[in-house]
Amino acid sequence: QHLVGVESLLDVTIETPGGMLSVVEMVLKQGDLELPLFSLAAPQDAKVSQESADRVRIQRSVGKNSSPQLKAGLARLLVTAERPALFGFRNVETVVERDLELQFEPPRLSVVSTHHFIAHGGAEMIVYRVDPPDVVSGVKVGDVVYPGYPAAGADVDDADPTLKVALFALLHDQDLKTPIELFAEDKALNQGHASIDHQVFPREFSRSRINVTDAFIDRVIPLILKRSPELDVNWRPDDEIRVSAFQRVNADLREINASVVLALADQTAPEILWQDAFKQLSNSQVESKFADQRTYFYKGNEIDRQVHLGFDLAVTAAVQVSAANRGRVLHADYLGIYGNCVVLDHGMGLQSLYAHLSSISVQPGELVERGQMIGRSGMTGLAGGDHLHFSMLLQGRPISPLEWWDSHWIQDRVLRKLNDAGGK
Repeated sequence: QHLVGVESLLDVTIETPGGMLSVVEMVLKQGDLELPLFSLAAPQDAKVSQESADRVRIQRSVGKNSSPQLKAGLARLLVTAERPALFGFRNVETVVERDLELQFEPPRLSVVSTHHFIAHGGAEMIVYRVDPPDVVSGVKVGDVVYPGYPAAGADVDDADPTLKVALFALLHDQDLKTPIELFAEDKALNQGHASIDHQVFPREFSRSRINVTDAFIDRVIPLILKRSPELDVNWRPDDEIRVSAFQRVNADLREINASVVLALADQTAPEILWQDAFKQLSNSQVESKFADQRTYFYKGNEIDRQVHLGFDLAVTAAVQVSAANRGRVLHADYLGIYGNCVVLDHGMGLQSLYAHLSSISVQPGELVERGQMIGRSGMTGLAGGDHLHFSMLLQGRPISPLEWWDSHWIQDRVLRKLNDAGGK
């Protein structure tokens, strides 16, 4: 059965030789009610388009909003179409009927967890209920959607399917006043919403000036271009090409690589795989912080601006890089500006990224434990020297790692909420 909600789209395609139609009528029947939806003589608010020589498409809204007299329950749609035949001496008629189920009750949402505090560029967790439980739900932060997952995947009351858990973020480039709310949408596209009592804390992001030299460009850019045919750059070592090639890699390839990382989030596990606080690379020093606003100069002239969305952790060359926490390998291969790169999934949309590796020692699909070696540090990709670029990601979008390294934050922002909701 087809579902119709408060406001749904009726989408009908009719194929006929030459697109010739003498009659098209659509009627919705429910009990004694017969509701005309469309005719060629009275198209109402429908959109009619000729998709090809033989195909006509008709679209219009249908549901409680456009037809308040409709009631929840079963209904039947009748579509009648006629075309001329025998040089117009008679018509050929076709009638198609479809059963519809009208659902007008939106999903119901309620917040279970308390004390939601979120720092700019950081993450937060919410526990909530949604009824019915089989709808799409989660948190919207502006136009960014963070799905909810069954609380059973976080060891919380697996007997209650209405209980859900969602991690969400206020990204570094979103306004502090960006709306944050719970949402749910059923298969009839009925939507439910609920506000989240929360407090946002500003965070100061650093700014830096990067001088790009001929030696750096000549060392890293040709190697990246050889493995990035999508950029279609003809390399040669003169100033004009050096600048344009660096810009293509630093901006265009960065965006292409970000889309790959974003797509990896679709493979996240519906349960939490990580345990305790995430571990920073041992004995490492922070060279560059999250959301560093970088301005690039070449021979005194500004040539680009980008935001560095991770931490650069400096150690001695080719040191062992360990998994920051338990997770499953989503990516273990070369990835443009990141060079040799590993992405681990920690479940419920949370991932960690390790870049510029000199070598990789894990395979996609492998489950690794916290502290297990996944590779060695290096300077592959767009790296000025041997270091580890480390990022935390939520649904494929970079967030600050600082919180995830902090056991007190983990306890208060995550574990407390799960325990209050009935964690095991």
